[in-house]
Amino acid sequence: MGYSARYHATSLVAVFLALAIGILIGAEFGGDALTSTRKNLEHSLTGNLQDARARADELNGRLAQSDEFASRVYPALVRNRLAGRRIGVVALGDLPGATSAAIEDALGPTGARLVGIGVVREPVDLRALSGDLAKTRFADVRTNPDTLAAFGTGAGRQLVHGGTLLERVRSHLFSRASGNFGALDGVVVVRQSPEGMGALQRATAAQLEAALMSGMTGTRTPVVGVETSTAEPSSVSFFNGNDLSSVDDVEAAAGQVATVFALLGAEGSFGVKGSADRLLPDLLAPAGSRR
Repeated sequence: MGYSARYHATSLVAVFLALAIGILIGAEFGGDALTSTRKNLEHSLTGNLQDARARADELNGRLAQSDEFASRVYPALVRNRLAGRRIGVVALGDLPGATSAAIEDALGPTGARLVGIGVVREPVDLRALSGDLAKTRFADVRTNPDTLAAFGTGAGRQLVHGGTLLERVRSHLFSRASGNFGALDGVVVVRQSPEGMGALQRATAAQLEAALMSGMTGTRTPVVGVETSTAEPSSVSFFNGNDLSSVDDVEAAAGQVATVFALLGAEGSFGVKGSADRLLPDLLAPAGSRR
């Protein structure tokens, strides 16, 4: 044991001595080598940066060309595809301006009529809804989850078909609304839950959202959930879980094409995120055309 300890101590001394000698020699003779190495590294990094900038400029140019191509082709691809159809937008929680603009851009050349936009109030105002529904079978909507589900399903159905129930609760179901629902040929759904809701408020909003979706999809009218490619958190799983087709890049030309064809009946999850099945649906032939 004594020999082993002395051996290791001697080895450590030798290592530290060699390290000290190396530092002294490097300080004395290594200056020129270090300077040369630094200059070579700087030159290499400068060249890499210039190459990267050139590549970025090339890619930006290609992207601009792609955007120009898409802006020119899109109107021709979807022109009058939805001619005369009444489309409504239902936003759950909030309707971001960029998403609203993208939806309007998508519908612009199609000949569709955007007839109603409603933003469902979240947190849900159960007290006010209970007052609106006091003389109906939904009077206990504030305290009975089954009643809330039945009310949501009925309201979702009337968003598409119209009816007195929706008119009765319009001011408290929606935080803001414009136009008129009913006799819709398609619905675009957006979901942007507000921050800061408590657990009970989130659970109530989720129950009402699911019931509204059930009511709308039960009419067999095309319903598509959309979001932008930068939306966080994504609502694609919510859309798919409630039997909606979905588009996760509605601000892009491809996403707008997918939105239009989903409103024509195409089913699936379209876009650029990992949750998408594919970028685009099959492009359906225009009504009356021959394949």
